[in-house]
Amino acid sequence: MPLTPLDIHNKEFSRSFRGYNEDEVNEFLDKIVRDYEKLIKENQDLNEKIKGLTQKLEHYSKIEETLHNAIVVAQETAEEVKQNASREAELIRREAEREAKKIIDEAILKARKIHNEMEEMAKQVHVCRTRFKALLEAQLEMLTSDDWTDLEKKLNEYR
Repeated sequence: MPLTPLDIHNKEFSRSFRGYNEDEVNEFLDKIVRDYEKLIKENQDLNEKIKGLTQKLEHYSKIEETLHNAIVVAQETAEEVKQNASREAELIRREAEREAKKIIDEAILKARKIHNEMEEMAKQVHVCRTRFKALLEAQLEMLTSDDWTDLEKKLNEYR
């Protein structure tokens, strides 16, 4: 068991012939008690300070661990957001390509339909022209036929 200041203070020495001066010994023991008490007090203060610093260190270690975990989570979240953005961008690109292909296909169909309609109209114009020409030729033939001359003669006879 460690020596206490009270043990030092209460220590009694036996007397012997030609021993030490009792007052000097007591004075020295008092000085030892004061110094020892001071050292014990400093030791207690330092132990409390160590305890406080240890608690702070534990607290900061927990904060550090929490921050580290937060950084890891943030990095994982950022990577996940990046991957989601890439997937979404890919989906948007594919949808845009699909939509563009649809628009192009519709435009091609419309152009073919218009082309076919134009060809059909050209055929109809040709048919109408041919029929009109045939009609005019028939009418011209009728006008130049001998029937008109005969009719004219008959009309002149009736006059």
